[in-house]
Amino acid sequence: MRNRYLDLLRFLAIVRVVVYHVTGWAALTLVFPAMSIMFALAGSLMAASLERSGPAAVVRRLRRLLPSLWVLAAVFVPAMLLTGLPLTPRVLLWLLPVSDPPANHWGALALSVIWYLRDYLWFVLASPVAFWLFRRAPLPTLLAPYALLAAIESGIWASPPGVAREFGLYFGAWLLGFAHHAGMLRRLANRVLVPAALVLAGAGGAWIASHPGPRGYDLNDIHLGNALWSAAFVLVVLGRGPAGAAWIARSALFDRAVTVLNRRALTVYLWHMPFVVALTPLVDVVGWSHQDPLGLAIRVLLVFALVGVVTLAVGWVEDVAARRPPELVPGGRRGARRPAPVPDGVPPASPPPAGAAARPVPAGVAVGHVRPDDPLTPDARGYGWAGGRPSVPRQRDGARGSARISAG
Repeated sequence: MRNRYLDLLRFLAIVRVVVYHVTGWAALTLVFPAMSIMFALAGSLMAASLERSGPAAVVRRLRRLLPSLWVLAAVFVPAMLLTGLPLTPRVLLWLLPVSDPPANHWGALALSVIWYLRDYLWFVLASPVAFWLFRRAPLPTLLAPYALLAAIESGIWASPPGVAREFGLYFGAWLLGFAHHAGMLRRLANRVLVPAALVLAGAGGAWIASHPGPRGYDLNDIHLGNALWSAAFVLVVLGRGPAGAAWIARSALFDRAVTVLNRRALTVYLWHMPFVVALTPLVDVVGWSHQDPLGLAIRVLLVFALVGVVTLAVGWVEDVAARRPPELVPGGRRGARRPAPVPDGVPPASPPPAGAAARPVPAGVAVGHVRPDDPLTPDARGYGWAGGRPSVPRQRDGARGSARISAG
Protein backbone atom coordinates (compact mmCIF):
# COMPACT_ATOMS: atom_id res chain seq x y z
CA MET A 1 0.00 0.00 0.00
CA ARG A 2 1.05 3.59 -0.43
CA ASN A 3 2.99 5.12 2.43
CA ARG A 4 2.11 8.80 2.42
CA TYR A 5 4.85 9.58 4.93
CA LEU A 6 7.44 8.49 2.40
CA ASP A 7 5.51 10.36 -0.28
CA LEU A 8 5.85 13.41 1.95
CA LEU A 9 9.61 12.92 2.31
CA ARG A 10 10.01 12.84 -1.45
CA PHE A 11 7.79 15.91 -1.85
CA LEU A 12 9.85 17.84 0.71
CA ALA A 13 13.12 16.73 -0.87
CA ILE A 14 12.17 17.99 -4.33
CA VAL A 15 10.81 21.29 -3.01
CA ARG A 16 13.92 21.80 -0.89
CA VAL A 17 16.24 21.18 -3.84
CA VAL A 18 14.45 23.73 -6.01
CA VAL A 19 14.32 26.36 -3.27
CA TYR A 20 18.01 25.82 -2.50
CA HIS A 21 19.00 26.33 -6.12
CA VAL A 22 17.08 29.58 -6.30
CA THR A 23 18.17 31.00 -2.95
CA GLY A 24 21.57 29.39 -2.36
CA TRP A 25 20.80 29.21 1.37
CA ALA A 26 23.40 26.86 2.85
CA ALA A 27 21.32 26.29 5.99
CA LEU A 28 18.81 24.31 3.92
CA THR A 29 21.41 21.58 3.35
CA LEU A 30 21.78 21.12 7.10
CA VAL A 31 18.09 21.32 7.96
CA PHE A 32 17.06 18.76 5.32
CA PRO A 33 19.80 16.83 3.43
CA ALA A 34 17.54 16.16 0.48
CA MET A 35 19.91 14.28 -1.82
CA SER A 36 20.74 11.61 0.78
CA ILE A 37 17.03 11.17 1.47
CA MET A 38 16.42 10.68 -2.25
CA PHE A 39 19.19 8.10 -2.53
CA ALA A 40 18.01 6.28 0.61
CA LEU A 41 14.48 6.00 -0.77
CA ALA A 42 15.93 4.82 -4.08
CA GLY A 43 17.97 2.15 -2.35
CA SER A 44 14.90 0.90 -0.48
CA LEU A 45 12.94 0.45 -3.69
CA MET A 46 15.90 -1.10 -5.49
CA ALA A 47 16.23 -3.70 -2.72
CA ALA A 48 12.54 -4.55 -3.05
CA SER A 49 12.88 -4.93 -6.82
CA LEU A 50 15.96 -7.14 -6.54
CA GLU A 51 14.24 -9.30 -3.96
CA ARG A 52 11.34 -9.89 -6.33
CA SER A 53 13.04 -10.03 -9.70
CA GLY A 54 16.78 -10.43 -9.24
CA PRO A 55 19.14 -8.71 -11.72
CA ALA A 56 16.26 -8.20 -14.17
CA ALA A 57 15.20 -5.32 -11.91
CA VAL A 58 18.16 -3.31 -13.25
CA VAL A 59 16.76 -3.29 -16.78
CA ARG A 60 13.29 -2.30 -15.61
CA ARG A 61 14.69 0.49 -13.46
CA LEU A 62 16.59 1.95 -16.38
CA ARG A 63 13.53 1.68 -18.59
CA ARG A 64 11.70 3.93 -16.16
CA LEU A 65 14.57 6.34 -15.62
CA LEU A 66 15.94 7.10 -19.07
CA PRO A 67 12.95 8.29 -21.19
CA SER A 68 12.59 11.53 -19.21
CA LEU A 69 16.30 12.19 -19.71
CA TRP A 70 15.94 11.57 -23.45
CA VAL A 71 13.16 14.19 -23.64
CA LEU A 72 15.45 16.71 -21.95
CA ALA A 73 18.34 15.78 -24.26
CA ALA A 74 16.13 16.10 -27.36
CA VAL A 75 15.64 19.77 -26.48
CA PHE A 76 19.01 20.82 -25.10
CA VAL A 77 21.57 18.74 -27.00
CA PRO A 78 20.66 20.25 -30.42
CA ALA A 79 20.69 23.71 -28.80
CA MET A 80 24.18 23.08 -27.42
CA LEU A 81 25.39 21.72 -30.76
CA LEU A 82 24.21 24.93 -32.40
CA THR A 83 26.05 27.06 -29.82
CA GLY A 84 29.47 25.52 -29.79
CA LEU A 85 29.31 21.93 -28.52
CA PRO A 86 31.48 19.71 -30.79
CA LEU A 87 29.68 16.75 -32.31
CA THR A 88 31.70 13.79 -31.05
CA PRO A 89 30.79 10.21 -30.07
CA ARG A 90 30.62 11.37 -26.43
CA VAL A 91 27.32 13.08 -27.23
CA LEU A 92 25.82 9.57 -27.11
CA LEU A 93 26.35 9.66 -23.34
CA TRP A 94 23.16 11.72 -23.20
CA LEU A 95 21.37 8.45 -24.03
CA LEU A 96 23.04 6.47 -21.23
CA PRO A 97 25.11 8.67 -18.87
CA VAL A 98 27.47 6.05 -17.47
CA SER A 99 30.00 8.89 -17.58
CA ASP A 100 29.53 12.64 -17.63
CA PRO A 101 27.87 13.69 -20.90
CA PRO A 102 29.42 16.66 -22.72
CA ALA A 103 28.03 20.17 -22.41
CA ASN A 104 28.97 23.60 -23.71
CA HIS A 105 29.53 26.75 -21.66
CA TRP A 106 25.88 27.41 -20.73
CA GLY A 107 24.70 23.80 -20.74
CA ALA A 108 27.28 22.82 -18.12
CA LEU A 109 25.39 24.86 -15.55
CA ALA A 110 21.81 24.56 -16.81
CA LEU A 111 22.09 20.75 -17.06
CA SER A 112 24.36 20.15 -14.09
CA VAL A 113 21.67 18.15 -12.28
CA ILE A 114 22.59 15.24 -14.55
CA TRP A 115 25.17 14.18 -11.92
CA TYR A 116 22.28 12.70 -9.92
CA LEU A 117 21.18 10.46 -12.79
CA ARG A 118 24.79 9.46 -13.41
CA ASP A 119 25.26 8.45 -9.76
CA TYR A 120 21.87 6.80 -9.69
CA LEU A 121 22.82 4.76 -12.76
CA TRP A 122 26.09 3.67 -11.13
CA PHE A 123 24.28 2.64 -7.96
CA VAL A 124 21.65 0.68 -9.87
CA LEU A 125 24.31 -1.23 -11.80
CA ALA A 126 26.20 -1.97 -8.57
CA SER A 127 23.09 -2.99 -6.63
CA PRO A 128 22.88 -6.72 -7.51
CA VAL A 129 26.37 -7.31 -6.07
CA ALA A 130 25.86 -4.87 -3.20
CA PHE A 131 22.54 -6.51 -2.29
CA TRP A 132 24.15 -9.95 -2.28
CA LEU A 133 26.88 -8.68 0.04
CA PHE A 134 24.43 -6.79 2.23
CA ARG A 135 22.29 -9.86 2.87
CA ARG A 136 25.35 -11.82 3.99
CA ALA A 137 27.24 -9.13 5.91
CA PRO A 138 24.96 -6.13 6.49
CA LEU A 139 27.09 -4.05 8.85
CA PRO A 140 30.44 -4.33 7.01
CA THR A 141 28.72 -3.62 3.70
CA LEU A 142 26.93 -0.61 5.16
CA LEU A 143 30.10 0.82 6.69
CA ALA A 144 32.25 0.35 3.57
CA PRO A 145 31.22 3.58 1.72
CA TYR A 146 31.82 5.70 4.83
CA ALA A 147 35.24 4.12 5.37
CA LEU A 148 36.06 4.77 1.71
CA LEU A 149 35.08 8.44 1.99
CA ALA A 150 37.00 8.85 5.26
CA ALA A 151 40.12 7.46 3.58
CA ILE A 152 39.71 9.93 0.71
CA GLU A 153 38.93 13.00 2.81
CA SER A 154 41.72 12.30 5.32
CA GLY A 155 44.29 12.01 2.53
CA ILE A 156 45.00 8.30 2.95
CA TRP A 157 43.83 7.88 -0.64
CA ALA A 158 45.28 11.01 -2.16
CA SER A 159 44.10 10.87 -5.79
CA PRO A 160 40.90 8.86 -6.04
CA PRO A 161 38.81 8.71 -9.23
CA GLY A 162 35.58 10.66 -9.16
CA VAL A 163 33.49 7.50 -9.04
CA ALA A 164 35.12 6.46 -5.76
CA ARG A 165 34.26 9.75 -4.10
CA GLU A 166 30.66 9.59 -5.31
CA PHE A 167 30.23 6.04 -3.97
CA GLY A 168 31.71 7.14 -0.67
CA LEU A 169 29.45 10.16 -0.47
CA TYR A 170 26.04 8.75 -1.38
CA PHE A 171 26.16 4.96 -1.66
CA GLY A 172 25.99 4.73 2.12
CA ALA A 173 22.55 6.39 1.98
CA TRP A 174 21.56 3.94 -0.77
CA LEU A 175 22.56 1.03 1.49
CA LEU A 176 20.61 2.55 4.38
CA GLY A 177 17.69 2.21 1.98
CA PHE A 178 18.48 -1.50 1.77
CA ALA A 179 18.32 -1.62 5.57
CA HIS A 180 15.02 0.27 5.55
CA HIS A 181 13.48 -2.20 3.12
CA ALA A 182 14.67 -5.13 5.24
CA GLY A 183 13.05 -3.59 8.31
CA MET A 184 16.39 -3.34 10.10
CA LEU A 185 16.07 0.35 10.92
CA ARG A 186 12.69 -0.04 12.58
CA ARG A 187 13.84 -3.10 14.49
CA LEU A 188 16.77 -1.21 16.01
CA ALA A 189 16.07 -0.53 19.67
CA ASN A 190 16.18 3.09 20.78
CA ARG A 191 19.21 2.29 22.92
CA VAL A 192 21.06 1.50 19.67
CA LEU A 193 19.53 3.84 17.11
CA VAL A 194 19.55 7.02 19.19
CA PRO A 195 23.23 6.80 20.27
CA ALA A 196 24.23 5.83 16.71
CA ALA A 197 22.42 8.85 15.27
CA LEU A 198 23.93 11.14 17.91
CA VAL A 199 27.45 9.87 17.24
CA LEU A 200 27.05 10.28 13.48
CA ALA A 201 25.55 13.75 13.83
CA GLY A 202 28.24 14.76 16.32
CA ALA A 203 31.08 13.50 14.15
CA GLY A 204 29.55 15.05 11.05
CA GLY A 205 28.88 18.34 12.80
CA ALA A 206 32.44 18.50 14.14
CA TRP A 207 33.85 17.87 10.67
CA ILE A 208 31.55 20.49 9.16
CA ALA A 209 32.51 23.08 11.77
CA SER A 210 36.24 22.45 11.31
CA HIS A 211 36.20 22.15 7.50
CA PRO A 212 34.02 24.98 6.11
CA GLY A 213 33.87 25.17 2.35
CA PRO A 214 33.90 28.14 -0.02
CA ARG A 215 30.22 28.76 0.81
CA GLY A 216 30.64 28.34 4.54
CA TYR A 217 28.74 25.41 6.04
CA ASP A 218 27.07 24.25 2.85
CA LEU A 219 27.10 20.43 3.01
CA ASN A 220 27.67 20.19 -0.72
CA ASP A 221 31.24 21.43 -0.22
CA ILE A 222 32.00 19.25 2.85
CA HIS A 223 31.76 15.66 1.71
CA LEU A 224 32.59 13.66 4.84
CA GLY A 225 30.48 15.95 7.03
CA ASN A 226 27.66 15.63 4.49
CA ALA A 227 27.77 11.81 4.54
CA LEU A 228 27.85 11.51 8.34
CA TRP A 229 25.26 14.21 9.07
CA SER A 230 22.96 12.79 6.39
CA ALA A 231 23.35 9.24 7.72
CA ALA A 232 22.11 10.41 11.13
CA PHE A 233 19.18 12.17 9.46
CA VAL A 234 18.24 9.08 7.43
CA LEU A 235 18.43 6.85 10.52
CA VAL A 236 15.94 9.05 12.33
CA VAL A 237 13.45 9.85 9.55
CA LEU A 238 13.31 6.27 8.25
CA GLY A 239 14.01 4.37 11.44
CA ARG A 240 11.62 6.32 13.66
CA GLY A 241 9.31 7.98 11.18
CA PRO A 242 5.55 7.36 11.42
CA ALA A 243 4.00 4.42 9.61
CA GLY A 244 1.95 6.81 7.49
CA ALA A 245 0.67 10.36 7.12
CA ALA A 246 -3.09 10.09 6.73
CA TRP A 247 -3.42 13.73 7.81
CA ILE A 248 -2.26 14.78 4.34
CA ALA A 249 -5.69 13.84 2.98
CA ARG A 250 -7.36 16.44 5.21
CA SER A 251 -6.39 19.06 2.65
CA ALA A 252 -7.46 18.09 -0.85
CA LEU A 253 -5.12 20.67 -2.38
CA PHE A 254 -2.05 19.57 -0.45
CA ASP A 255 -2.88 15.90 -0.97
CA ARG A 256 -3.06 16.47 -4.74
CA ALA A 257 0.17 18.49 -4.71
CA VAL A 258 2.01 15.66 -2.92
CA THR A 259 0.65 13.15 -5.42
CA VAL A 260 1.52 15.24 -8.47
CA LEU A 261 5.06 16.01 -7.34
CA ASN A 262 5.68 12.35 -6.52
CA ARG A 263 4.43 11.17 -9.89
CA ARG A 264 6.39 13.89 -11.72
CA ALA A 265 9.49 14.03 -9.50
CA LEU A 266 12.00 13.22 -12.23
CA THR A 267 10.54 15.77 -14.65
CA VAL A 268 10.60 18.51 -12.01
CA TYR A 269 14.13 17.61 -10.98
CA LEU A 270 15.54 17.58 -14.51
CA TRP A 271 13.87 20.76 -15.72
CA HIS A 272 14.06 23.13 -12.76
CA MET A 273 17.75 24.05 -13.06
CA PRO A 274 17.54 25.47 -16.61
CA PHE A 275 14.83 27.84 -15.39
CA VAL A 276 16.86 28.79 -12.31
CA VAL A 277 19.75 29.71 -14.62
CA ALA A 278 17.50 31.52 -17.10
CA LEU A 279 15.95 33.68 -14.37
CA THR A 280 19.27 34.61 -12.78
CA PRO A 281 19.72 37.72 -15.01
CA LEU A 282 16.62 39.13 -13.30
CA VAL A 283 18.88 39.84 -10.33
CA ASP A 284 20.58 42.56 -12.37
CA VAL A 285 17.58 43.71 -14.40
CA VAL A 286 15.05 43.95 -11.57
CA GLY A 287 17.42 44.16 -8.65
CA TRP A 288 16.32 40.96 -6.88
CA SER A 289 19.36 40.20 -4.78
CA HIS A 290 19.71 37.19 -2.50
CA GLN A 291 19.07 39.56 0.39
CA ASP A 292 15.64 40.52 -0.97
CA PRO A 293 13.05 38.09 0.48
CA LEU A 294 10.27 39.27 -1.82
CA GLY A 295 12.45 38.95 -4.91
CA LEU A 296 13.57 35.46 -3.89
CA ALA A 297 9.98 34.40 -3.25
CA ILE A 298 8.95 35.65 -6.69
CA ARG A 299 11.82 33.79 -8.33
CA VAL A 300 10.90 30.55 -6.52
CA LEU A 301 7.29 30.87 -7.65
CA LEU A 302 8.35 31.65 -11.23
CA VAL A 303 10.59 28.58 -11.35
CA PHE A 304 7.80 26.33 -10.08
CA ALA A 305 5.34 27.90 -12.53
CA LEU A 306 7.65 27.37 -15.51
CA VAL A 307 8.44 23.82 -14.43
CA GLY A 308 4.71 23.24 -14.07
CA VAL A 309 4.17 24.24 -17.69
CA VAL A 310 6.88 21.86 -18.89
CA THR A 311 5.51 19.11 -16.65
CA LEU A 312 2.09 19.48 -18.26
CA ALA A 313 3.76 19.17 -21.67
CA VAL A 314 6.11 16.23 -21.12
CA GLY A 315 5.47 14.81 -17.65
CA TRP A 316 3.27 12.08 -19.09
CA VAL A 317 6.50 10.45 -20.34
CA GLU A 318 6.99 9.21 -16.78
CA ASP A 319 3.63 7.43 -17.01
CA VAL A 320 4.54 5.80 -20.31
CA ALA A 321 7.94 4.73 -18.97
CA ALA A 322 6.22 3.15 -15.97
CA ARG A 323 3.60 1.51 -18.23
CA ARG A 324 0.79 3.47 -16.63
CA PRO A 325 -2.02 5.19 -18.52
CA PRO A 326 -0.66 8.68 -19.27
CA GLU A 327 -2.26 11.53 -17.34
CA LEU A 328 -1.97 15.25 -17.84
CA VAL A 329 -2.23 15.91 -14.10
CA PRO A 330 -1.82 12.82 -11.90
CA GLY A 331 -4.09 12.01 -9.00
CA GLY A 332 -7.47 12.75 -10.54
CA ARG A 333 -10.53 10.63 -9.92
CA ARG A 334 -10.67 7.49 -11.98
CA GLY A 335 -13.57 5.45 -13.11
CA ALA A 336 -14.60 2.19 -11.53
CA ARG A 337 -11.63 -0.05 -10.96
CA ARG A 338 -11.42 -3.54 -12.36
CA PRO A 339 -11.42 -6.29 -9.74
CA ALA A 340 -8.02 -7.67 -8.81
CA PRO A 341 -7.09 -10.92 -10.62
CA VAL A 342 -7.73 -14.11 -8.67
CA PRO A 343 -4.72 -16.47 -8.44
CA ASP A 344 -4.97 -19.83 -10.20
CA GLY A 345 -6.68 -22.47 -8.09
CA VAL A 346 -8.45 -19.96 -5.82
CA PRO A 347 -12.23 -19.88 -6.32
CA PRO A 348 -13.80 -16.46 -6.67
CA ALA A 349 -15.34 -15.02 -3.55
CA SER A 350 -19.08 -15.35 -3.21
CA PRO A 351 -21.05 -12.13 -3.05
CA PRO A 352 -22.18 -11.12 0.44
CA PRO A 353 -25.70 -12.02 1.46
CA ALA A 354 -28.36 -9.46 0.78
CA GLY A 355 -28.46 -6.83 3.47
CA ALA A 356 -25.02 -7.69 4.83
CA ALA A 357 -22.97 -4.71 5.92
CA ALA A 358 -19.90 -3.93 3.87
CA ARG A 359 -16.57 -4.54 5.60
CA PRO A 360 -14.99 -1.20 6.48
CA VAL A 361 -11.65 -0.26 4.97
CA PRO A 362 -8.99 0.24 7.68
CA ALA A 363 -7.97 3.84 8.23
CA GLY A 364 -4.90 4.93 6.31
CA VAL A 365 -5.12 2.19 3.65
CA ALA A 366 -4.93 3.65 0.17
CA VAL A 367 -6.57 1.90 -2.74
CA GLY A 368 -4.46 3.42 -5.53
CA HIS A 369 -2.63 1.38 -8.14
CA VAL A 370 1.04 0.69 -7.31
CA ARG A 371 3.92 -0.07 -9.66
CA PRO A 372 6.36 -1.80 -7.31
CA ASP A 373 9.46 -1.44 -9.42
CA ASP A 374 8.96 2.14 -10.65
CA PRO A 375 12.03 4.22 -9.74
CA LEU A 376 9.90 7.24 -8.96
CA THR A 377 6.68 5.70 -7.69
CA PRO A 378 5.87 3.86 -4.49
CA ASP A 379 6.59 0.25 -3.80
CA ALA A 380 4.20 -1.92 -1.85
CA ARG A 381 6.48 -1.91 1.20
CA GLY A 382 8.01 1.50 0.99
CA TYR A 383 9.25 4.05 -1.45
CA GLY A 384 12.37 4.60 -3.41
CA TRP A 385 13.65 6.72 -6.11
CA ALA A 386 14.42 6.04 -9.55
CA GLY A 387 15.31 5.72 -9.11
CA GLY A 388 29.69 16.20 -12.56
CA ARG A 389 31.24 19.27 -12.02
CA PRO A 390 31.06 21.64 -14.98
CA SER A 391 33.75 24.09 -15.78
CA VAL A 392 31.78 26.96 -14.22
CA PRO A 393 30.84 27.44 -10.54
CA ARG A 394 27.46 26.19 -9.40
CA GLN A 395 25.39 24.92 -6.50
CA ARG A 396 25.50 21.26 -5.55
CA ASP A 397 22.21 19.61 -4.46
CA GLY A 398 21.27 18.28 -7.82
CA ALA A 399 23.82 20.58 -9.46
CA ARG A 400 27.23 19.47 -8.31
CA GLY A 401 29.60 16.61 -8.45
CA SER A 402 33.20 15.74 -7.90
CA ALA A 403 33.39 14.42 -11.45
CA ARG A 404 32.76 16.83 -14.27
CA ILE A 405 30.35 17.39 -17.09
CA SER A 406 32.78 17.97 -19.85
CA ALA A 407 32.46 21.28 -21.61
CA GLY A 408 32.70 20.04 -25.12
